[in-house]
Amino acid sequence: MRETLIRAASGLLYVILLIGSLFNAHAVIILFFIFGLICIAEFQKLTQVKSYFFYVNFSLLYLIFGYWPYLFKSQVGLNEASLILLSATILVQLLLIQNLFSTKTKKYSKFKAYIYTTLYASAPFVFLVLIANYSSVFNPIVLLSSFILVWVNDSFAYLVGKNFGRHKLFESISPKKTIEGFLGGLFFSFITSYFIATFTETLTMVHWLILSLIISVFGTLGDLVESKFKRQSNVKDSGNIMPGHGGLLDRLDSIIFAAPFIYLFLRIIQYVS
Repeated sequence: MRETLIRAASGLLYVILLIGSLFNAHAVIILFFIFGLICIAEFQKLTQVKSYFFYVNFSLLYLIFGYWPYLFKSQVGLNEASLILLSATILVQLLLIQNLFSTKTKKYSKFKAYIYTTLYASAPFVFLVLIANYSSVFNPIVLLSSFILVWVNDSFAYLVGKNFGRHKLFESISPKKTIEGFLGGLFFSFITSYFIATFTETLTMVHWLILSLIISVFGTLGDLVESKFKRQSNVKDSGNIMPGHGGLLDRLDSIIFAAPFIYLFLRIIQYVS
């Protein structure tokens, strides 16, 4: 009972901090900057390659993109720079997805750890901020809705998988995940996207349905990718900052992996509109 209460309290604090910050642009930037630093510290434990340069690199990358209009007094160049970063990030994420099918235990060189830390653990926080500003005006609803879809997908994937799961999704990496659980999470994400589209003046119903598909697929892959890192490092959790939940990276693995693809879809919508 005590463990359940601790788990609920730490989870509630995380949600309050997140939702509370989303209605102020500077608060969002500061919160995700802190979250990013924590996730880098946890990720270094998984790669077993430590360097203060990783923190410096993340700080420069994050603050330049987060405060681009203030640093350069203009939005000029932001779209081009973000697309370059987006291309590199998605390329690395696709390689990490491919790595899910490899049975080799890998040791990370400093160079590879730098690439993964930059484009797997750092760049997604840039895209979380860019999602909130994708129309060049700060609007937290799309970002908040994306988090809600992640939470719905994760919760119902767990509940459906626990009660009805029979077929393993990726047993070698995450034995508890099932195909039934994945489909259950996707189904309830679709339902949630209907309510988001209906009660928020953001995107169309079709757009939200596509976003819920993107979030369910890449959120699940993000969870599997982090599980692969943990399995190779022989650890259960990325950290212990959230009692009963593990590390912050354990809580954010789905959204940070999906964030670049969410941002890509939003850019496509803008382009074709």
